[in-house]
Amino acid sequence: MPAELDLVPLLTGLFGGLALFLFGLEILSDSLKAVAGERMKRILGRLTGNRLFGLLTGGLLTAVIQSSSVTTVLLVGFVSAGLMDLGQALGVVLGASIGTTVTAQVIAFKITHQALALVAAGYAVVFLARADAWKLYGRTLLGLGLVFFGMNVMGEAMLPLRDHPPFLAWMTGMEDPLLGILAGAAFTALIQSSSASIGVVIVLAGQGLVSLPAGLALMLGANVGTCVTALLASIGRPRAALRVALAHIAYKILGVLIWVGLLDRLADLTALLAEEPGRRIAHAHTLFNLVNAFLFLPFTGLAVRFLERFVPDRPEAEEERVRAKYLDEELISTPPLALDRARLEILHMGDTVAEMLRRILPAAAEGNAAELDEIERLDDRVDALHGSIVTYLGRISRERLSEAQTQEFLKLMEAANSLENIGDLVELNLVRLGRDRLRQGLRISPATRAVLGEYHREVRRALDGAILAVTQKNPAAAERVLAMKPRMKDLAGAAAEHEAERLVASEPNRLPAYTLEIDILENLGRIYYFCRRMARAGIPGGRSLD
Repeated sequence: MPAELDLVPLLTGLFGGLALFLFGLEILSDSLKAVAGERMKRILGRLTGNRLFGLLTGGLLTAVIQSSSVTTVLLVGFVSAGLMDLGQALGVVLGASIGTTVTAQVIAFKITHQALALVAAGYAVVFLARADAWKLYGRTLLGLGLVFFGMNVMGEAMLPLRDHPPFLAWMTGMEDPLLGILAGAAFTALIQSSSASIGVVIVLAGQGLVSLPAGLALMLGANVGTCVTALLASIGRPRAALRVALAHIAYKILGVLIWVGLLDRLADLTALLAEEPGRRIAHAHTLFNLVNAFLFLPFTGLAVRFLERFVPDRPEAEEERVRAKYLDEELISTPPLALDRARLEILHMGDTVAEMLRRILPAAAEGNAAELDEIERLDDRVDALHGSIVTYLGRISRERLSEAQTQEFLKLMEAANSLENIGDLVELNLVRLGRDRLRQGLRISPATRAVLGEYHREVRRALDGAILAVTQKNPAAAERVLAMKPRMKDLAGAAAEHEAERLVASEPNRLPAYTLEIDILENLGRIYYFCRRMARAGIPGGRSLD
């Protein structure tokens, strides 16, 4: 480059402005997610099979929170949990691509001279407000101000390039659609933000450094480059995550292939909507995603069949069953959504604990060593899931939590610990009692097995109700578990009377058998205690154990 071009201030301004832009975008997105996260979860969770409704919902919600990655992560969770099928999810993915265009539209408004006013106003609200909601609104203003301020810094830094022939020649080369698309895709994949890369293109266009054809080619490339984020997020995830990511990639690439030969028409169309180059690129970005979404929407059923054949479900290995299914790192910064994922993982853990409890009495009372070994291995799965859940909840606790979110966090932690305690009681105590029976050659009479079985059935019913209370936020189920206490006392009393009568029976090894049976009853009673603790966590406001 010519000597008269001072690279230091240019690069400092360019990368410093880009850093401010990305930092502001992160603050803006995090604040909007915190404000709208709970509503987003409820709305997405109620989606019907109407593909058009899914598209509109995905567009609206992503426009509000400005994070298509969060929308995609939620969709993967819902599909994995069976709350939504892949066809519904693909409709929302198409809508999410429309929602992300709002950022470019906002950026295209030339209000950068108000950037510092927004920063000052946002910081003042954060500093002075007492309510958490107002602090979030202040952070939203602050983030928006930093976005515009970063754009202003980048624009001023690049002014000298307007008279620099090598740079102008290089940017002229971007008018070649292939080169422009590759450059836009590479830059977007590098910074992992299509909003930022299109923002930079809008700034360049506003300075006269990028022609409209080059800007449109770079815009198409940015839409392809953003797929890298979705693909990276799907690594190591369930097959549903990979299908959603591949659908996102295929949709973007096919869209670019359709439009690459129509760039002149797209340029003519944007000329009807605006004169300023930056606004025309923003409009082109919106039209690209809007037209593509409605174009591909009728083919979501065909896409589902292709993806399910191309990415088939694989046999579930033991290590995959142990791995947490729903805990997603990307949602940590959005506590309402992250807490919901922890709740789903507790359901996953609860299913294993319920299986252990279902199998333990037959195995301990009359089973063999292999059955006891299998139950013992199930507790390894419980311990692994408990560790993952507690670690995830610990990371959530370091975020800014509201009072309601703090209470929910404590209840989920209580539920996870109670399930882990139940698993330990089964593995450490009841499995050991089963091994004692085998080692001593003890036999439990059919009458005693019937008494133990009735008590065991009620404890299982209590565990099922406690899991339902916590994972589905079902206070009625919690109340039913707590109301079982008199029934459990009556059953324990009847079992004690039966054992007293059996103690004097003329049978071999009667005393060791009596001790074994009483120990089984006591451990089942302790399991019911932890079921009650879990159920209490499912009642708003909680309740002390009497």
